[in-house]
Amino acid sequence: QVQLVESGGGLVQAGGSLRLSCVASGLSFSYYAMGWFRQAPGKEREFVASISRTTNATSYSDSVKDRFTISRDYAKNTLYLQMNSLKPEDTAVYYCAADRWGTKFSVASGANVDYWGQGTQVTVSS
Repeated sequence: QVQLVESGGGLVQAGGSLRLSCVASGLSFSYYAMGWFRQAPGKEREFVASISRTTNATSYSDSVKDRFTISRDYAKNTLYLQMNSLKPEDTAVYYCAADRWGTKFSVASGANVDYWGQGTQVTVSS
């Protein structure tokens, strides 16, 4: 059974940092391009960042570029999102996503995601 389990969310002041983790089990981690998405109250889910299957090439939305960093640890089957200089508008539920045989571009579209995590809440106070 495939599971993606996020952790690391919480409440932080504007300008602070958080590191999200997503532990993947039940799948061959290197087969999957991975991504982070977020959904704020009353808004649609949106792409945040993605990383390729083997070259660790990355892609970011304009709203988080230069503040967030996506990375992955193949030994730990874990995806990370380091979030710095957080803003109140970053407040959302953050989800990790897995796209089998995908690319950083295909997972970013959200249309080819095979598995989603359950989400972790990030709240940034002003």
